[in-house]
Amino acid sequence: MLAYALLFTFAWQDPAPAPTTAYDPMRLPASATAPPLSLTLHDAARQRELPLRVWLPTATAPAPVVLFSHGLGGSCENNQYLGRHWAARGYAVVFLQHPGSDEAVWRQARAGERMAALQQAASAQNLLLRCGDVKAVLDQLALWNAAADHALGARLDLDHVGMCGHSFGAVTTQAVAGQAMPLLGQKHTDPRIDAALPMSPSGPSRGDSKRAFGKVAVPWLLMTGTKDDSPIGNQSPEDRLAVYPALPATIDRYELVLHDALHSAFSERALPGDSGKRNDNHHRAILALSTAFWDAYLRADGAAKLWLLADGPRGVLEAADRWQCERAVVAGTVR
Repeated sequence: MLAYALLFTFAWQDPAPAPTTAYDPMRLPASATAPPLSLTLHDAARQRELPLRVWLPTATAPAPVVLFSHGLGGSCENNQYLGRHWAARGYAVVFLQHPGSDEAVWRQARAGERMAALQQAASAQNLLLRCGDVKAVLDQLALWNAAADHALGARLDLDHVGMCGHSFGAVTTQAVAGQAMPLLGQKHTDPRIDAALPMSPSGPSRGDSKRAFGKVAVPWLLMTGTKDDSPIGNQSPEDRLAVYPALPATIDRYELVLHDALHSAFSERALPGDSGKRNDNHHRAILALSTAFWDAYLRADGAAKLWLLADGPRGVLEAADRWQCERAVVAGTVR
């Protein structure tokens, strides 16, 4: 098998798109991005306070919104390299913090008890709370956007929303973006989400993968690595790779597999126990492909979609990285 693969598992109805060089997802404006805003959502109905960190573009016109859900034991201050780049590209990026599965879990535990505390926090109950957090944040963003005296007033295009997350944040993303999770007791898909990007995705803990992902109705971009395992959640690199083939043929779907990337490759620092030097090109690839994905599906940018479907990714990936994509098939034709 070739180390680098661009796969299409259907027959094109029209000629494949020609390579494009005009579109560049790494091109940034000369003006610097403003520092992020620190906000707090007071969810009285659920008695939860959610810290938020919001990056805004320099332009004041309403911007498409991208939500980011942190991993287990993280915070809204994680993965800020994504916020800086996406905001510079014209997106309002909202980093959520989830009480009960955030950094307080390990900070408040004794050194020898931190792993057990984290394992306990990786629960269905906390996943339920996280799904509720996403809904509450989208509801509150609409209120802030309508308030002329708020920092987010008239700054958000909430008709175009992307959802992203890493690890437990990827599970959160999957739950609100179409995955069926019977153990949660109810459906948590939020119809306001237009595209999803799970980093270090997870297969269902029980049941058939095809059934779990069969009702997904929005485009997904999956990102993982060949060494992307985790001591919590029992997800192996092979488990993460099983998500892509389970997605339905009725959506546009993409998968990036970074060679030798550990679970921490999507974060800004190594995790305890990591070994080996971090690959700086991993973040470049993550930024380029994620930006093109948001441009394609939150801005309907045809050049960005062609870049994804043609040879654009080859310009940012290394030889051993893997990339595959499939366009939606509807009633026997390629959409």
